[in-house]
Amino acid sequence: MKKVFLPMLCVCFFSAASVHAQSILDQPKKTAGTVQNPLANYGGVASSILSKLTPALGLTAAQQPKVTDLVTGFLKQKAGIMPLQQRNPAAYASKFSGLQGGLFSRLKLLLTAAQYTKFLGLKPKTNDAANVLSQLFY
Repeated sequence: MKKVFLPMLCVCFFSAASVHAQSILDQPKKTAGTVQNPLANYGGVASSILSKLTPALGLTAAQQPKVTDLVTGFLKQKAGIMPLQQRNPAAYASKFSGLQGGLFSRLKLLLTAAQYTKFLGLKPKTNDAANVLSQLFY
């Protein structure tokens, strides 16, 4: 009995230890995936964008939900093409250009001429991760 029990106990112990060690090794991969895709929470990003756009553009109560819908839809679509940014930059640039053009044309119809001009003036000089508005322009 002891000859069977002791080896089984050792196998169970080493199996559990190796599973735990593997989960520790997988942890950086999980966190790296969330860092690479800043649009994983596009609803939160859209809220942050609107919190900057509303006072800067003086959005009315009627404009705010429409702009929110446009920005959220744009961010969802952008999240769908983000894998192309690393694999095929030319395809990403082409698709992003089309998405951005659609967003900007809809915003141009929704905003006044002065608001739209102010919106274009909010474009960051570079793709700055600290500036949430970069998500709309880059």
